[in-house]
Amino acid sequence: MIIVADNILNKAFALISEKVEKALSQQGFTKQNVASDNSDEKVALFSNDSMAYSVVYTGDNNHLVLRSCGMTDEGPDNEWKNLATWLFDPDSDTIADAESIGKDFFEMLTATTQIKKVQQAKKKKKKNKDDGNADPEFLAKRFVSLFPELKDEIKYESDNYFPFRGVTFTKTSIVPRVKELVKKGNKKDLEKLGVLLSRQYGNGDIDTRSIITIVIINSLEKEDYEKLYEYFDEELQKYSKGARKYKGKTVKPEKIKKKKSFMADTLKNQ
Repeated sequence: MIIVADNILNKAFALISEKVEKALSQQGFTKQNVASDNSDEKVALFSNDSMAYSVVYTGDNNHLVLRSCGMTDEGPDNEWKNLATWLFDPDSDTIADAESIGKDFFEMLTATTQIKKVQQAKKKKKKNKDDGNADPEFLAKRFVSLFPELKDEIKYESDNYFPFRGVTFTKTSIVPRVKELVKKGNKKDLEKLGVLLSRQYGNGDIDTRSIITIVIINSLEKEDYEKLYEYFDEELQKYSKGARKYKGKTVKPEKIKKKKSFMADTLKNQ
């Protein structure tokens, strides 16, 4: 029975992977030659220069998962988001069941909303290459080194809104923590914050630079700004001074656009 089940699983996984490859190849994705380190797991990976998708089967719970993440120059950033999950038990399910799963994955990946997401990721990647490496979401993640509790808040924001609402998230989650840190005046923390802001300003795209100066730095009162100013590099000292004339003026937040959920895990037999 074990041999029979293994044969069914291999055929099912190959069939589903082929369906996914067919959907993604039309959008410029290439199947990568990868293998799982876990003998109880199967994986197929597809990527372009801005996004990655993978199909993963885990034998301990019989889950087949379609997931996606961003791409870096080194490969997937491994911040995977599950798009759909199915149960597939090779002891009781059939190739016909695998056909249904493959069809579901194919339809999801060729849906207009998902294709637009791929196109937006490409534009975002190109913009970052032209303007700098740090976008508002990248900036937010850098603050985890100062405020570890931000990690879950960033994940929630990323999972629920696309694109990442940089201004809104910074104003509600980062600014209050920065103001408290500066008020305390610990020199080590001030230096760490000054270096972080300077580095991300230098590497950032236009949106990131505006968030650093107009949203974060301009949230500080004169005394606290001057306290932090000495830890900025020359570039940020120059441009933060110029930005101070906008202090007190309204920064319009992004139009809120809730993500359409792809995470209604279609758990078969449940």
